[in-house]
Amino acid sequence: MGVDISAEAVQFCRRRGVPVVRASLLSLPFPDQSFDLVTSFDVLYHRWVTNDRTALLELVRVLRPGGLVFVRLPALKLLWGAHDEAVYSRHRYTRGELTRLMESCGLRVLRASYCNSFLFPVLAVRRALDRWGGREGSDVESLPAPIERVLRGVLGIEALWLARFPLPIGASVIAVGRRPT
Repeated sequence: MGVDISAEAVQFCRRRGVPVVRASLLSLPFPDQSFDLVTSFDVLYHRWVTNDRTALLELVRVLRPGGLVFVRLPALKLLWGAHDEAVYSRHRYTRGELTRLMESCGLRVLRASYCNSFLFPVLAVRRALDRWGGREGSDVESLPAPIERVLRGVLGIEALWLARFPLPIGASVIAVGRRPT
């Protein structure tokens, strides 16, 4: 079951047959201990989420004992740029921040790592040039198909690496935590 606060996003999902409800992350419309797995992809960082700890506690509330929560967030303040402003970012996290946040919500962190790491140097240069040049708006866009295939391949290789080893730096940070039984 998906959740989004945006009516447009909810309509988009429903047209594609994806079960979704419109709700705030700070007040999920589910009973306590409803799910074995809860995921949050690039949400807690958002300006509309005024307190990331309160939001994560709400995810933990709907998680069954022994259940898992997976969180992905944008990483590293040095990557802050026009894209962050365009998508209403509030914060970029370090692995340590995310780990401490999850632990403060009663989760046992099983794994934490940076990701989108192999492309990190390209993104770091791009964001620095954007700041220098005064670029505005998001830099996320579709690229020509051959370039998209190469980038997808690079991320696929990175995923194989991440299955075994954490990465020391990246554009995103991920963590998996378990709710105690």
